[in-house]
Amino acid sequence: MRLFECGSLVPGCEWHTRADNDAEIVRRVVEHMRVTHGETTIRENMIDNIKVRIVDESKAA
Repeated sequence: MRLFECGSLVPGCEWHTRADNDAEIVRRVVEHMRVTHGETTIRENMIDNIKVRIVDESKAA
């Protein structure tokens, strides 16, 4: 299981998501960024920043 914690990108945000694959996590995070954080344009560097913060849940501490 893969894990993304929004606080690793947006300090103070406690939202997180889990999925079997990174593509699904990226999709969920992009939606979260639009709805919760008001991001209207998601640039490629934002996608890269999301991807590097996705971890294996078993390795997350």
